[in-house]
Amino acid sequence: MHLEKYYFINKFDPNHIKKIDKNISIIYRNYTSKIDTSLLIKIRDFCKRNRRKFFLSNNIKLALKLDLSGVYLPSFNKNFYHLNYIIKKEFIIIGSAHNLKEIRIKEKQNVSQIFISSLFKKEKNYLGFYKFKNLSKLTKKKIIALGGINNNNLKRINILKIKGFAAIRLFGN
Repeated sequence: MHLEKYYFINKFDPNHIKKIDKNISIIYRNYTSKIDTSLLIKIRDFCKRNRRKFFLSNNIKLALKLDLSGVYLPSFNKNFYHLNYIIKKEFIIIGSAHNLKEIRIKEKQNVSQIFISSLFKKEKNYLGFYKFKNLSKLTKKKIIALGGINNNNLKRINILKIKGFAAIRLFGN
């Protein structure tokens, strides 16, 4: 089974990204600094040249304006403004959730894929394997696993009925 792969970045290192699998989509997520449009354009152009999908976190208006592959709506984004925008057919809206209430919000936001976390990473939103599996059965949306995925537990996700997974450290420097 072919799993989709997503890599969260908060800085742009083209040399590093060139070294990773070409099928890995990039999600730019930086909540600590002001959005640098010129940086986003560099990443977008790099991704287009390398036939890689590029998503911007939490700013659908800018993602549409820059003609990106799509937008990533984090679990804390609970608004529905984007439903008023004219969106091209190929524009993809993805989002994350940690519980059933957030899954229902993402469904109403019309996301095509829901990133459910945290599968392995033991933080405040830790689900673990079985809770993750049960939660993912409560939606018809495609599921992406998120949280603590590494080389040691990568084989375990193959038994889940998911569309893909997202990671930071697995693909990181």
